Amino acid sequence: MAKYILFDTETTGTQEEDRIIQVGAMIVEGSGAVKVYDELCSTLSPIKIEAMAVHGITPDQIEGKGKFVETSFYQDLCALNTKENFLIAHNMPFDLGMLEKEGFQSKLRIIDTLRCAKHLLKDTSSHALQYLRYALELYKKEAQEADKYNTTIKAHDAIGDVLVMKLLLSELVKRTKTQYPRNNPMEQLEILTQAPIYIETFKFGKYKGRKIAEIYQEDQGYINWMIDKMELDTDMKYTLEQITKKQA
Repeated sequence: MAKYILFDTETTGTQEEDRIIQVGAMIVEGSGAVKVYDELCSTLSPIKIEAMAVHGITPDQIEGKGKFVETSFYQDLCALNTKENFLIAHNMPFDLGMLEKEGFQSKLRIIDTLRCAKHLLKDTSSHALQYLRYALELYKKEAQEADKYNTTIKAHDAIGDVLVMKLLLSELVKRTKTQYPRNNPMEQLEILTQAPIYIETFKFGKYKGRKIAEIYQEDQGYINWMIDKMELDTDMKYTLEQITKKQA
């Protein structure tokens, strides 16, 4: 039976040289049993002030700690690294990228709750975890959830974010069952993770907040400039392709 590995990392920073200094995780069995991890670890990379200002982890807190690859979580993660199990994170490219810096090569099925939220919660103005925590009123359930696992919820703390993500995942599963009633919800979330996202409005530039389809009608030159001159991500490329097809 598949196991579901929800995890989050706190790091020395967000650049190539940065490394993991905290991991929070929950491994959920098909039976409902849950194993919780909340581990600090040391690294040769110094913690940047900007990172400390976010997660509050200081050099003295990780002094004398083992390396990330020595954590219980990493050992169990490697043991579960098969195509049967699911790896789940909010903004997976960042956290998985951090694991890969430690030599981990995933064979797991991937669910990114950030991308799934963008598909399933299209009317939400932000899909950041802390925004959804309040927008979906997950905070009303989190104290009970934290007590269940003898831990606490704090923003930008690895295990705290994992607890919120677990509540978010439950909400996404409910919505998946409604929108895709014939599909296995976890398998559908895996599909949505890989599927391109149609972007309704501009999040940047002189037309920020305006619908992209409307701007195509009003200022096609700007759209053409974007296509020719900007390095567009997969979702924006997909959006412009779909708009262009509709108008052809």
